[in-house]
Amino acid sequence: MAQHGHSEACCSVPPSKHDYKEKGSYFEIDGMKTYKTGPSTATSAILIIYDIFGFSPQTLQGADILAHADDEHHQYQVFVPDLFYGKPADHSWYPPDTKEKGEKLGAFFQGPAAPPMTAEKIPKIVKEIEEKTGGTIKKWGGLGMCWGGKIISMTSTEGTVFSAVAEVHPAMVDPKDAEGITIPICMLASGDEDKEAVAGFEKNLKVKNHVETYHDQVHGWMAARGDLKDEKVRKEYERGYQKLLDFFHEHL
Repeated sequence: MAQHGHSEACCSVPPSKHDYKEKGSYFEIDGMKTYKTGPSTATSAILIIYDIFGFSPQTLQGADILAHADDEHHQYQVFVPDLFYGKPADHSWYPPDTKEKGEKLGAFFQGPAAPPMTAEKIPKIVKEIEEKTGGTIKKWGGLGMCWGGKIISMTSTEGTVFSAVAEVHPAMVDPKDAEGITIPICMLASGDEDKEAVAGFEKNLKVKNHVETYHDQVHGWMAARGDLKDEKVRKEYERGYQKLLDFFHEHL
């Protein structure tokens, strides 16, 4: 049984090693080291809420793809705040096959990774980014990875700062969350997510949406668990990011 509402994979599979030199830079937002990439003149922005492993190379590469992959008519400033303040989930906790590892992982999900605490920070983060970028940003998109997908669901309700959002291999998928979402949403699930939960989520959506399952991909293939040395995974990683670009082009 999955722990803390996460999928089995989220709680048992370690991240994949991957080398990548990011194109962007870092600055501080609300006391958090924050990755920023993309043209500073872009009027649309995407906030990425990463998975529990923090600034993984695959996540930063994904941010760069969203920021630099397309033409001058579809440009985005992309930001990835370090919501865990330099202390993401430790790779050594995986798999959590001892009492000590399980307790550390449980404490992490109930402490730094508690979704309500993180969701409360999002409007403030967005506001401070707008102030520090000189007011160029007019529209926001949000992207949640694994754990971050839950945060996206919680912050896409009435009064949201986002105009459109996406979730990739989301954790803690709850069909009830879909009922309150008020903006277009894209969900790219892996073969590891609960199929009934994903189907129920899609059924309960009342907004424009695209829900798709990559059945042969693992939970986390577009983030820290993406083994990009594997050609098939790399192609599906690229296809997933192209799908996100298509979605944000349409709705931002």
